Amino acid sequence: MSFGQRDYDRTKPEIDFPEGDVPTELVIKDIIVGDGQEAQAGDTVSTHYVGVAWSTGEEFDASWGRGAPLDFRVGVGQVIQGWDQGLLGMKVGGRRRLEIPSELAYGTRGAGASIKPNEALIFVVDLVAVR
Repeated sequence: MSFGQRDYDRTKPEIDFPEGDVPTELVIKDIIVGDGQEAQAGDTVSTHYVGVAWSTGEEFDASWGRGAPLDFRVGVGQVIQGWDQGLLGMKVGGRRRLEIPSELAYGTRGAGASIKPNEALIFVVDLVAVR
Protein backbone atom coordinates (compact mmCIF):
# COMPACT_ATOMS: atom_id res chain seq x y z
CA MET A 1 0.00 0.00 0.00
CA SER A 2 1.26 3.46 -0.87
CA PHE A 3 1.93 5.69 2.12
CA GLY A 4 -0.44 8.24 0.55
CA GLN A 5 -3.27 5.83 -0.19
CA ARG A 6 -5.24 6.15 3.01
CA ASP A 7 -8.22 8.51 3.24
CA TYR A 8 -7.98 9.74 -0.36
CA ASP A 9 -11.38 10.21 -1.92
CA ARG A 10 -10.89 12.54 -4.90
CA THR A 11 -12.03 11.16 -8.26
CA LYS A 12 -10.05 10.78 -11.47
CA PRO A 13 -9.95 14.04 -13.45
CA GLU A 14 -10.92 14.40 -17.09
CA ILE A 15 -8.38 16.11 -19.34
CA ASP A 16 -9.74 18.32 -22.10
CA PHE A 17 -8.29 17.85 -25.56
CA PRO A 18 -5.32 20.21 -25.89
CA GLU A 19 -5.84 23.53 -27.63
CA GLY A 20 -3.26 25.83 -29.16
CA ASP A 21 0.35 25.18 -29.99
CA VAL A 22 2.42 22.31 -28.68
CA PRO A 23 4.27 23.54 -25.57
CA THR A 24 7.95 24.44 -26.00
CA GLU A 25 8.46 24.90 -22.27
CA LEU A 26 6.88 23.46 -19.14
CA VAL A 27 3.44 24.96 -18.42
CA ILE A 28 2.18 24.61 -14.83
CA LYS A 29 -1.46 25.37 -13.95
CA ASP A 30 -2.81 24.86 -10.45
CA ILE A 31 -6.37 23.55 -10.64
CA ILE A 32 -6.65 23.18 -6.86
CA VAL A 33 -4.09 24.76 -4.55
CA GLY A 34 -3.34 22.43 -1.68
CA ASP A 35 -2.89 23.49 1.92
CA GLY A 36 -0.60 20.72 3.16
CA GLN A 37 3.13 20.11 3.16
CA GLU A 38 5.05 21.46 0.15
CA ALA A 39 7.02 19.08 -2.09
CA GLN A 40 10.75 19.85 -2.17
CA ALA A 41 13.61 18.19 -4.07
CA GLY A 42 14.49 14.87 -2.46
CA ASP A 43 11.09 14.37 -0.77
CA THR A 44 9.22 11.14 -1.36
CA VAL A 45 5.81 12.04 -2.74
CA SER A 46 2.64 10.08 -3.36
CA THR A 47 0.69 11.13 -6.46
CA HIS A 48 -2.42 10.18 -8.37
CA TYR A 49 -2.30 11.18 -12.02
CA VAL A 50 -3.72 10.93 -15.52
CA GLY A 51 -1.52 11.34 -18.60
CA VAL A 52 -2.55 12.05 -22.20
CA ALA A 53 -0.60 12.47 -25.42
CA TRP A 54 -0.77 16.01 -26.82
CA SER A 55 -1.15 14.95 -30.47
CA THR A 56 -4.11 12.63 -29.92
CA GLY A 57 -5.62 13.60 -26.57
CA GLU A 58 -5.63 9.87 -25.78
CA GLU A 59 -5.01 8.72 -22.23
CA PHE A 60 -1.91 6.52 -22.00
CA ASP A 61 -1.63 6.05 -18.24
CA ALA A 62 -3.50 6.72 -15.00
CA SER A 63 -2.78 5.69 -11.43
CA TRP A 64 -6.51 5.43 -10.71
CA GLY A 65 -6.70 2.36 -12.95
CA ARG A 66 -4.18 0.61 -10.72
CA GLY A 67 -6.00 1.60 -7.55
CA ALA A 68 -2.93 3.08 -5.87
CA PRO A 69 -0.95 6.31 -6.11
CA LEU A 70 2.60 6.41 -7.47
CA ASP A 71 5.34 7.00 -4.89
CA PHE A 72 8.75 8.42 -5.90
CA ARG A 73 11.43 10.90 -4.86
CA VAL A 74 10.82 14.20 -6.63
CA GLY A 75 13.57 16.32 -8.14
CA VAL A 76 16.18 13.56 -8.32
CA GLY A 77 15.61 11.96 -11.75
CA GLN A 78 13.30 9.06 -10.83
CA VAL A 79 10.58 10.42 -13.16
CA ILE A 80 10.57 12.55 -16.32
CA GLN A 81 12.03 16.05 -16.00
CA GLY A 82 8.62 17.67 -16.49
CA TRP A 83 7.42 16.00 -13.28
CA ASP A 84 10.64 16.70 -11.39
CA GLN A 85 10.32 20.40 -12.20
CA GLY A 86 6.53 20.69 -12.26
CA LEU A 87 5.78 19.19 -8.85
CA LEU A 88 8.29 21.20 -6.83
CA GLY A 89 6.48 23.68 -4.60
CA MET A 90 3.15 21.88 -4.95
CA LYS A 91 1.29 21.35 -1.67
CA VAL A 92 -0.48 18.22 -0.46
CA GLY A 93 -4.15 18.34 -1.42
CA GLY A 94 -3.36 20.18 -4.65
CA ARG A 95 -4.24 19.24 -8.21
CA ARG A 96 -1.94 20.54 -10.94
CA ARG A 97 -1.97 20.37 -14.74
CA LEU A 98 1.44 19.96 -16.37
CA GLU A 99 1.88 20.58 -20.10
CA ILE A 100 5.25 19.04 -20.85
CA PRO A 101 7.29 19.52 -24.04
CA SER A 102 8.88 16.38 -25.43
CA GLU A 103 12.36 17.48 -24.29
CA LEU A 104 11.17 17.26 -20.66
CA ALA A 105 9.25 14.01 -21.27
CA TYR A 106 10.55 11.08 -23.33
CA GLY A 107 12.18 13.09 -26.14
CA THR A 108 13.18 11.43 -29.38
CA ARG A 109 12.89 7.89 -27.99
CA GLY A 110 9.20 8.00 -27.00
CA ALA A 111 7.88 5.34 -24.63
CA GLY A 112 6.10 2.22 -25.77
CA ALA A 113 3.34 2.28 -28.35
CA SER A 114 1.35 5.11 -26.73
CA ILE A 115 3.98 7.85 -26.56
CA LYS A 116 5.51 8.61 -29.94
CA PRO A 117 8.97 10.12 -30.35
CA ASN A 118 8.92 13.90 -29.76
CA GLU A 119 5.45 13.72 -28.13
CA ALA A 120 4.39 16.49 -25.77
CA LEU A 121 2.36 15.26 -22.79
CA ILE A 122 -0.32 16.56 -20.47
CA PHE A 123 -0.67 15.28 -16.92
CA VAL A 124 -3.13 16.18 -14.20
CA VAL A 125 -1.46 15.28 -10.92
CA ASP A 126 -2.90 15.18 -7.40
CA LEU A 127 -0.34 15.44 -4.60
CA VAL A 128 -1.62 12.98 -2.00
CA ALA A 129 1.24 12.96 0.52
CA VAL A 130 4.83 14.09 1.14
CA ARG A 131 7.36 12.50 3.46
